Amino acid sequence: MGTTTPPRTLAEALRARGDEALAGLLRARPDLLSPVPNDITQLATRAGTRASVVRALEHLDRFALQTAEALAVAPDPAPYATLLSLLTGDGADDGDGRGDAGAAITAALPAALGTLREQALVWGEDERLHLVRTARELLAPSPQHPSPTGLGPTVAEATAGMSPGRLQEILAAAGLPATHDPVSAVASLSGLFTDRSRMGALLDTAPVEALSVLDRLVWGPPYGEVTPNPTPPVQWLRDRGLLLPVSTRTVVLPREAALHLRAGRAHRVPEPVPPALVAAAERDPRTVDRAAAGQAFTALSTVEELLKLWNNGGPAILRAGGLSVRELKRVASALDVSEPIAAFWVELAYAAGLLAPDGETDERYAATPAYDQWLDLPAQDRWTDLATAWLAATRTAGLIGGQDAKGRALSALGPDLDRSAAPEVRHRVLALLASLPPGTAPDPQTLLARLRWERPLRASAPGTAPSSGDTSDLRSRIALWTVNEAELLGVTGRGALSSQARALLDGGTAEAAARLAPLIPEPLDHVLLQADLTAVAPGPLERPLAEMLSVLADIESKGGATVYRFTPGSVRRALDAGQAAADLHAFLATHSRTPVPQPLSYLIDDVARRHGHLRIGAASAYVRCDDEAVLNEILADKRSAALRLRRLAPTVLAAQSDPGALLEGLREMGYAPAAESAEGDVLIARAGARRTPPRAAPVPVPEGPPVPDATLLSAAVRAIRAGDTAARAVHPDAQDAAAAGALPRTSSAETLATVQAAAMTGSAVWIGYVNADGAASQRVIAPVKVEGGFVTGFDHTADEVRTYPLHRITGVAELADDQSA
Repeated sequence: MGTTTPPRTLAEALRARGDEALAGLLRARPDLLSPVPNDITQLATRAGTRASVVRALEHLDRFALQTAEALAVAPDPAPYATLLSLLTGDGADDGDGRGDAGAAITAALPAALGTLREQALVWGEDERLHLVRTARELLAPSPQHPSPTGLGPTVAEATAGMSPGRLQEILAAAGLPATHDPVSAVASLSGLFTDRSRMGALLDTAPVEALSVLDRLVWGPPYGEVTPNPTPPVQWLRDRGLLLPVSTRTVVLPREAALHLRAGRAHRVPEPVPPALVAAAERDPRTVDRAAAGQAFTALSTVEELLKLWNNGGPAILRAGGLSVRELKRVASALDVSEPIAAFWVELAYAAGLLAPDGETDERYAATPAYDQWLDLPAQDRWTDLATAWLAATRTAGLIGGQDAKGRALSALGPDLDRSAAPEVRHRVLALLASLPPGTAPDPQTLLARLRWERPLRASAPGTAPSSGDTSDLRSRIALWTVNEAELLGVTGRGALSSQARALLDGGTAEAAARLAPLIPEPLDHVLLQADLTAVAPGPLERPLAEMLSVLADIESKGGATVYRFTPGSVRRALDAGQAAADLHAFLATHSRTPVPQPLSYLIDDVARRHGHLRIGAASAYVRCDDEAVLNEILADKRSAALRLRRLAPTVLAAQSDPGALLEGLREMGYAPAAESAEGDVLIARAGARRTPPRAAPVPVPEGPPVPDATLLSAAVRAIRAGDTAARAVHPDAQDAAAAGALPRTSSAETLATVQAAAMTGSAVWIGYVNADGAASQRVIAPVKVEGGFVTGFDHTADEVRTYPLHRITGVAELADDQSA
């Protein structure tokens, strides 16, 4: 049962909460659970630490933060009416268009105050509201950290250390009677500044220039510099305490005077209601879904094309980690996209676990075994895998090309790209898109305004005014990157959230895949061969056909239809992969809806006739050929000089270069050599053979401790309650010992008799216990078995069953009736 006595400390306020409210605090501030506090007092202490309070303030929305800022400049404790007055002012429309702002603030304040209470930033009843001390220190005005409200110190704070004579001079200039001590002088001056009528009469006598000075200071910053000989308007304000000295050259407008000039408002523009999302366009939801599906298919094709580039081993890894700028440019050129977009696709493949370092001595990037498994999935499942990996990734591709804190360039796949806020921002951006009617694309600026309202302190440290007019803060930049990346990935279509993405946000990957499947075109099993040595794929091709065609021909253009071109080099590539001329003829005849053109048949036969006529092996390297005339022709060609060939036999030439360079050199000269093994067999270069060892996808870097689940919360609350019971347990006969923090003391016989009786009745007892290391503690246990010199029972402090040696129990006492309940 709770008590009606108002809590005097945060610990008492937390102790009066129910278990559900206590679990709500731990859920909102999971850092308080690392580790689980021993009792309520320790929980309250931890909730007041600077790091924890800063983290809690960063998760407040703008109006909850404004409420905390208003409490920071209010008296401590502050009544609810005072807090409301600081947020609404005098309730009149002062010409800035606020109008019904007071009603909106009045309606929103209970929820904002409830949030602060839930997170233990505010405690106490409505008539005595306390902002926790650390939050007040962070948000209250000071010369080093001006308040976000723009208010300065109070008269009492600003006049601390001022001479009594100077205080009396200020009272006289302000028309106030003299006092006998500084305390009453400060109270008299504060009373003048807080009295609307008397303060208005004083300002009516002020010079116009003095009022202009106040206008510049009233909304902050409240500090100004003065010369040794101030101007008459400034001197008029100093004489009457409207400007109080901070140093020899700095003055400040006291808080009470500023609040009068502000009509009682702590903030210039209170924001009780979040900014509304404005629609930039409204489209047919079916059009949005089709556009998103088309882009999703493009995303799958792009990732496949990227990894095909590195099928036989990708680029080398920089010494500092990551991909070089030159290699990123090559990827961008191959994918026909800009470098930032190429960086996004590379990072997405890495986040999905499809790409990783190979771990070799000369470490390179390559596809992982998971990539082959991914390729076997239906297109819709492959897309959900990519989208899910993107949502959870903390690696932020938008940072690539920038610099880290030490001025070093940030490279694709390199270190220092993790930003723990990225997943939360992505989910929040998509959730806001999902809150709009289907087919509605929002105005990006209103989207950013809403995000800044929800987390205003993420862009600035507590105690400083949050930025609201630019996109320089990381959270805003991540939001803009999210909008662009969602369109590239097919999460959105033409700026609006697709229905398949809405299903994915709800956690239904199967439903998302089911909605996407009918929108993705069925793969084709045929192409159209043309007489100009090209083949046209009128749509996406089945995987075996696409893979074989990519070996046999080069992609010339992409779009709604893909154009492949057959060249001697591409045909030779297919022959190197182990295909025979007859196989290629049969393949084309099977998969072409048009007759195989004669020029293409001639091309295949001509390349096949010459393929393997020359053989390359290791000497360093050698060339052998049964036709001496061919070798004579090679030796006579000036282009072969770089290969440094010499004849070993009528049919054998030796080279100083390695076999790979010799192969490439002779191919550039127009020949079609084939590599051979030490046994003289032709080596077949099969595509797609290079894979890394099994690699796990990179683990996202969490933002603080994870949110605890219901089971952990329940166990933590029970443990804290039990620890609190143990810490506060007092036997009626041991009141003095408990007050002194001493362990209970009983004889061995009395200890044994008490725990045996407790085991028989099922009651709990308070014990003092000294462990093997000599550490003493107090515990509350419910004994269930006493035998062999040991007592076994449920330890309420540890929330588990434990066994204790009786000889280490210093004493035992029954719990008071109200504590054993």
